[in-house]
Amino acid sequence: MFNDLQLSDALDDQLSRIAQKKGVKAAFAIDKATGALLKSSGQLSLVRSTHSNGAASLPSQTVGSFTSETVTQATPSPDQTADELSALVWNYVTATDSFVGELDSEDEVKLLRLRTKHQELVIVPDKKYILVVAHEVHGN
Repeated sequence: MFNDLQLSDALDDQLSRIAQKKGVKAAFAIDKATGALLKSSGQLSLVRSTHSNGAASLPSQTVGSFTSETVTQATPSPDQTADELSALVWNYVTATDSFVGELDSEDEVKLLRLRTKHQELVIVPDKKYILVVAHEVHGN
């Protein structure tokens, strides 16, 4: 069995390897229980752009549902941007877990793939963390 230090080192290695692949913008891990950003590699700022007015919104974390509450600040710091992105992904995974649980209580989410016009997010929930890889989309 891995202890927490071995898991941390293995996660660092995995994120570094993934972030070096062609087209990958960033790779990061989120604590599955809390939604906190654990580790990241690459440029998270490339994954989430600020709104056209220069303000960023931070969603409040809610288990099992989405919320419209936001906190707006003029210029987000890189740490704030990373925290916001982690919260968005965590809310998405949590809502999807609830959805799958409603369909079949014995089933679980293994992989989420979200493709937009600008990028693709591959999200892999694990027991302790959620692995996220953001990469460029080619051939629009």
